Amino acid sequence: MTTSNLHPGPNLGDHHGEAHYGAEAIVFGFWVFLMSDLVIFGLVFASYLTVANQMGMAGGPGPAEAFDLRSVFVQTMILLTSSLTFGFATLAMRCNHGRAAIARWLAVSLLLGIGFLTLELRDFAHMIDVGAVPQRSGFWSAFWGLVPLHGVHVASGCLWIGVMLAQMAVLGMIPAVKTRILRLGLFWHFLDLIWVAIFSIVYLGGLMP
Repeated sequence: MTTSNLHPGPNLGDHHGEAHYGAEAIVFGFWVFLMSDLVIFGLVFASYLTVANQMGMAGGPGPAEAFDLRSVFVQTMILLTSSLTFGFATLAMRCNHGRAAIARWLAVSLLLGIGFLTLELRDFAHMIDVGAVPQRSGFWSAFWGLVPLHGVHVASGCLWIGVMLAQMAVLGMIPAVKTRILRLGLFWHFLDLIWVAIFSIVYLGGLMP
């Protein structure tokens, strides 16, 4: 039985049996990191939910005045599409489609991530204009603690994609680079799941009567 039959994980190329097992340990460690990050987001979500009421808004502007649901929906579609394109990058890596194909899908994911951040920053500017600032109420303090935290993660992911594109150009598709792309993919998809929760709980939930 060959190594490929034993190990259906990321395709690291021929003669890299040990690299497959090393990648498993590294990816498992990254899963532990993601779970710790999930705990942080869970705590921030809990803080938000405790003040997501009229008392928490302290008579200030509410979601109806500050949220642009159409913009947030577009952001959601952009981020979900970026998850799809990153999946294509991972598939291209597994199937050995070449560095150019992988880089192309990663670049598309990067552009979509930047587009998401651009729209989100525009929405933040609108919220500031209508007075939905952190010091206005407990509700807005919790909002600004949650949603921008996700945005910082997306910005970090965009930076990481840029670094990986540079490493691919300089180092080629060596096993270490492939393992890093695999971890980046886990991080990127994790951010999509967090955003779906934000969209459902914060934006849709905030606009419900």
